[in-house]
Amino acid sequence: MKTDTLTPLDLSIPVWDQTFIVAPLVVIGTKEGDDYDMAPKHMVTPLGFDNFFGFVCTPDHSTYHNVIKHKSFTVSFPLPGGVTATSLTASPRSSGLSKVKPVIRSLATVKARKVDALLLEDAYLQLECSMFKIIDGFGRNSLITGTIKAAYVNPEYKKVSDRDEQEQLAKNGLLTYIAPGRFTVIRDTYNFPFPKEFRK
Repeated sequence: MKTDTLTPLDLSIPVWDQTFIVAPLVVIGTKEGDDYDMAPKHMVTPLGFDNFFGFVCTPDHSTYHNVIKHKSFTVSFPLPGGVTATSLTASPRSSGLSKVKPVIRSLATVKARKVDALLLEDAYLQLECSMFKIIDGFGRNSLITGTIKAAYVNPEYKKVSDRDEQEQLAKNGLLTYIAPGRFTVIRDTYNFPFPKEFRK
């Protein structure tokens, strides 16, 4: 489609509120006080091809301050059936009442082994990260980055050279966030047509 046939977007409103984009959906776990907190995030990504991971957060949220204080966080990639549990971690706090007790304790979680935080039990990929650095200044948001200290994968989601990837993903779909405000499970995938001799 030619550029002159596209509709310009009003940049006084975030671009991301005016169209759809595909994003991973994860739950970030942190230590909070004497207990734990979990929060869903979709502005997340591996950082390069080494074991670094980052997510966008705001100093308005306790997750940001928890990471600064405890220098660590966890990342849970929920299984396709985990959208309800993921949604519950977004429950707002009432005045004087932490969401930790009523919500987090009702979820199926496991304790991380390398850092002091929780992970969703029903996750196909779990990461335990130590804080690497925080970059402030993206408007009111910040990029929180971490070094992966431990990682665990559901065997059904582990890449194995002799498995058919199309069939593997058809049986074990990926829960995906369609921003803003929708989700899907991706099961139908295709080989990407990389040019000959393409390398990372």
